[in-house]
Formats: sequence, C-alpha cells, structure tokens
Amino acid sequence: MLKGFEAGGHNGREETTTFVLIPQVREATGLPLIAAGGIATGRGMMAAMALGAEGVQMGTRFVCSEESSGHPAFKQTVIHTQEGDTKLSIKKIMPVRLIKNQFQKHIQEAEDRGATAEELAQILGRARAKKGMFEGDMDEGELEIGQISSFIRDIKPAAHIVEEIWSEFVKAKNEICQLEL
Repeated sequence: MLKGFEAGGHNGREETTTFVLIPQVREATGLPLIAAGGIATGRGMMAAMALGAEGVQMGTRFVCSEESSGHPAFKQTVIHTQEGDTKLSIKKIMPVRLIKNQFQKHIQEAEDRGATAEELAQILGRARAKKGMFEGDMDEGELEIGQISSFIRDIKPAAHIVEEIWSEFVKAKNEICQLEL
C-alpha cells in the first residue's frame, strides 16, 4: 500500500502526493498496489486505477459513516472542514495530518520554535487521538483526517457511501471508455 502526503493520520516525512506516487510505485513493482490519500469518490478511485493501482483505501470518507466509531462531534467537525483546515504536524516524531485546533496550534508553535522530538512527545502525551476522535474533545484532542475531508459534507450509512462510490466509478469508467482519441 502507498499513502500520499494528503492522507489523514500517520504519514511519511516526504510530502509526495498519492497521484505522484502511484505511477512511480507501479513502475518499481508488479505487486498489487493499493493507493490511499485524497481518495473519497468513485472518480478518485478511477483516477488511482488509471495510474496503476489495483485498489484504494478510503479512510477519511468512512470516518463520516454512521457505523464509524468516531465521536459525533468529530464527525460534525470533519463535515465542516474547508480546504486548508488540515496540516501535517509532529514531523519530528511521526508525521500526522490533523485538523487545525488548539492542540494542533500548540504543536505548531512548539515546532516553529524548534522543539525537540522529546518536547513534542511530552506535548502529545498519551491517548491524545482517543481524546479527540473517540471522546469528542475538539479543542485539545488529536483530530486525524485527510485533506479530502473538505469535500465530505454528510454522514450516512456505509452501504450508501459504497453504493455512491461504485456508481460514480462505473459512470467515470464509461465516460473514459467513450472518449475519442
């Protein structure tokens, strides 16, 4: 599996996007390739496959499913994010994409002043993600989510999400097949 810079949660230190990584990884290996990061629609899935992926992982899209174990306040925060409301943070420890909130701001200030990995780990503490995403502390919790969150506007059953993604994928595939070259 490859995961681009725009993905939610833990990322690599390099800031390479999914759609740059897919063809590079495809060229380097014949193994099955699952792409993640910035994909939340059937069109995104089609694009990933056109670039060489055999499948995709869509974590951020399913955070906003009714079945998700995320706290309702977290889900509401996600569906209200706008472009630019997430940031890759905590790079000295383990890079993670977060929704900007008081905790992320505190981490950013520490990083800007040159905090060591040990200082950042102390600020992070233990169970910070649980505090935010699962217990609902939208100010001091760690709110991991991908950049594609700015595209998600509703919370619905996972089955409906899958149906929409598949329908859009088939429609995009048909449109591509009808292109005159």
